[in-house]
Amino acid sequence: MSETTDRGSEGVRLQKALAGAGVASRRVAEQMIVDGRVRVNGQTVTELGSRVDPDTDLIDVDGVAVQLDQSKRYVMLNKPRGVVSSLKDDRGRPDLRSFTAPWPERLYNVGRLDADTSGLLVLTNDGALAHVLAHPSFGVTKVYVAKVAGRVTAQTIARLTRGVELEDGPIAADKARLLSASPTEDESLVELTLHSGRNRIVRRMMAEVGHPVLELVRRQFGPLHLGTLAVGQARELTTVERGALLTLSRQENP
Repeated sequence: MSETTDRGSEGVRLQKALAGAGVASRRVAEQMIVDGRVRVNGQTVTELGSRVDPDTDLIDVDGVAVQLDQSKRYVMLNKPRGVVSSLKDDRGRPDLRSFTAPWPERLYNVGRLDADTSGLLVLTNDGALAHVLAHPSFGVTKVYVAKVAGRVTAQTIARLTRGVELEDGPIAADKARLLSASPTEDESLVELTLHSGRNRIVRRMMAEVGHPVLELVRRQFGPLHLGTLAVGQARELTTVERGALLTLSRQENP
């Protein structure tokens, strides 16, 4: 733990910090500590008198990170088509400012979605977390559902996971599956899981196998799922979702 926590009389009691972070009531948090479910800076703490510094100490419960810094904001947006992934567009197109307006913090988008792609976009003021989520080297997975032209076959799905050659090098989907093929229209619904951050990668992959994308939605980003969030709506992440993101971030930046 930090020097502040080691001095004993300073900092915040661990159970109070857990309760303040929304993990559980103080009484339940005390039981979690006694049961050995809480770690501070990687060390299990079972003493109820333990104190922590919310600014420096890293706490996890059952291996899931706890957000103590309440100045950090994490928002999920279901970005509509036609909106650019920018806080200000030089060409005057609709941007993200109307979606970040409800929060007083200055939020930034993590990565980008093409203007003609809808779906899950994360907005935050946590730069360290944004770096882990957006940088290709960390390999955070994204799940897309694409409506494409033509009847996709099992052979095409296999080719997507085996890999295709694009102008900027080979690429293979981590997973691919055919969700449906319309019996009346010449189109199919395909789900692709990728960890690549290359530009317009899903559209280019599907075009390469002969099935241009008609509509594209990102349904999942790392541990986050779009769920029932309506297009054009934004909400703060739940305690569980924040914990999952912070756990991922700390694993990549131990």
